[in-house]
Amino acid sequence: MPLPMSPTDSLFLLGESREHPMHVGGLAVFTPPDGADAAGVRAMFETAMVADEVAPTFRKRARRSVTTLGQWGWDTATDVDLNHHVHRHALPRPGGMPELLALASRLHAGLLDRSRPLWEMHLIEGLADGRYAVYTKIHHALADGASAMNLLRRSMSEDPDRQMMPAPWQPVPAPTGDASRSTSPFLPGVMDVRALPGLALRGAREVAGLAPALADTVDRALRAHGGPMSMRAPHTVLNVPIGGARQFAAQSWPLERIRLVAKHADATVNDIVLAMSAGALRTYLDDLGALPDEPLIAMVPVSLRAADAESQGGNRVGVLMCNLGTHLPDPGARLETIRTCMHEGKQALRAMSPSQALAMSALGAAPLGFEMLAGRRGPLRPPFNLVISNVAGPDGPLYWNGARLDALYPLSIPVTGQALNITVTSSDDHLVFGLTGCRSAVPNLQPMLDHLDTALVALEDAVGL
Repeated sequence: MPLPMSPTDSLFLLGESREHPMHVGGLAVFTPPDGADAAGVRAMFETAMVADEVAPTFRKRARRSVTTLGQWGWDTATDVDLNHHVHRHALPRPGGMPELLALASRLHAGLLDRSRPLWEMHLIEGLADGRYAVYTKIHHALADGASAMNLLRRSMSEDPDRQMMPAPWQPVPAPTGDASRSTSPFLPGVMDVRALPGLALRGAREVAGLAPALADTVDRALRAHGGPMSMRAPHTVLNVPIGGARQFAAQSWPLERIRLVAKHADATVNDIVLAMSAGALRTYLDDLGALPDEPLIAMVPVSLRAADAESQGGNRVGVLMCNLGTHLPDPGARLETIRTCMHEGKQALRAMSPSQALAMSALGAAPLGFEMLAGRRGPLRPPFNLVISNVAGPDGPLYWNGARLDALYPLSIPVTGQALNITVTSSDDHLVFGLTGCRSAVPNLQPMLDHLDTALVALEDAVGL
């Protein structure tokens, strides 16, 4: 019997169309170990495919009509044709980053086959410097950014000398002595009935707390304070209908450089990410003669995943609406606006339980959900102007069978009325910005990368560096 899917996960399937693929992706670039090359990596992939071992997450297939309401669910006993899911490519000469990013753009535009488990992996050879790349895409119904990053971490090692590691889609052996987590002292995964009265009481408190959480969320939105809802986003050239073709661009900056700005500004790294994005968006729109008088609003996903739930898939994401201060010419003033707004929003979420935070976040994102389901751009004034995500990546170097992970570029989801998505992740000692846009609405993303660099320099000047 298929397992029912959560409403949040189902939304990404219900709102998908040819123009709106609902998968996230990652482009990982590796340096082979000494004495090896990409051909050796190809041989390891081919050996793993013959073994035909697939982890449970990569076996899950989406199925409709699991309940009388037509809810989606997961078929967990699915055979996997690895020849369909794992592909090999060679870059055309000169085999540089432009060719690699162009290939990733094309691969990211294609829909995943719903009759099969919702993932693909592409081994890419032909980089002129001898490195190789792996592009992976996985449906957002199957994993959010945090859970997708956890899948990557589990498939790799901090030990550069470790060999005989499984392929990314294969089961990862549990560490010795690592007992399975259990909700009961008697049977793994079975709830202790003695906990039921406490759970019932907690559930009643959650329901009672929804009304004040809703009142506070709406009040914050009306006063344009930070929180899970916004009512004041202007219309921009980014808030238009989109097509299915994608444009992807990426660039990295030293993480220590951004941490230094954050330290001098008494801000977080995420505040600096948002301020860089705000500066770049202001310049980009101003160059087009399309900068609105009102500030752009970014929806900023925040992970609500508990530390003990890292291995779980699906989506446990809340949202905050951030005033980007794009109407302000001074970069310091923009940063202060962002810092204040995010601080207010985090305080609002901390005052809620996790389930209340999820409910209020769903309310804030509901207009976008309705637009996704209707397949249209939606109201003249969008609920927010774009999504800016910051997904924590590995803290130090990672390796796969001795090959070092040099860079990890995140690819995400533009949706109807949201032609640009900015997703940021850390990779070892660098912060990587991945810009994913609708090719027709945002045909050239290179200027945005240049503007991000200019915005970082301006922030350094603003804090006295």
